[in-house]
Amino acid sequence: MLSRLADILVPAFGRLSVTTHPGLDLAPGSIFAANHTSLADPAVVVAALHRLGVEPVVMATAGLWRVPVLGRCLTREGHIPVHRGDRRAAAALDLAARALGEGRHLLIYAEGGLPRRRDAAEAPPGDFRTGLARLAERTGAPVVPVGQAGARRVTSGGTVKQLAGLATAPLRRPGLHVHVGAPIRPTGDSAARTVLARTAVTRAWRTAAAHLDEPAALAA
Repeated sequence: MLSRLADILVPAFGRLSVTTHPGLDLAPGSIFAANHTSLADPAVVVAALHRLGVEPVVMATAGLWRVPVLGRCLTREGHIPVHRGDRRAAAALDLAARALGEGRHLLIYAEGGLPRRRDAAEAPPGDFRTGLARLAERTGAPVVPVGQAGARRVTSGGTVKQLAGLATAPLRRPGLHVHVGAPIRPTGDSAARTVLARTAVTRAWRTAAAHLDEPAALAA
């Protein structure tokens, strides 16, 4: 339901386009790692993946499970709440490993939070936490880098600006682009795996941002 709903709603707020690495082959039980820039980008990424026939289990902030109706839907579909800074955070990796073992795809945001910038511009992904690397090492699952750009044109900044952006997006119809890169299998210790994953996601983000002529990508 979540994937189908995103695929229906996202085009109402912007012009979504999707590209992939040539000859992309997605193995069952892959980890999709995406950059996180806006409250809107999970919907954008899920909609893009749905177009590729992928309906992932999503690891998301546990606060969403407190939203009436939404929380029940997330639980029913097997999505995974992440309790940051809580002893229950480790349990999220256990649930993620189980989903991967069942052959389900998983979407994870390794930055662990949103940037604090208030402008709508693009920037490379921030530092990754180690959860992605530990999960890849534990399960042997390939990591598929996903770069998204344009979601900050829908929502970014403070609360008032975010609400205004969401309200006007259907009129503005900003460009949104998602690029799915070639799967990688990071090696080395946790720190090395984390760096390799972040590098791959940054490369995918740069491709997506360049597609929208974003200055940050073009300057690099």
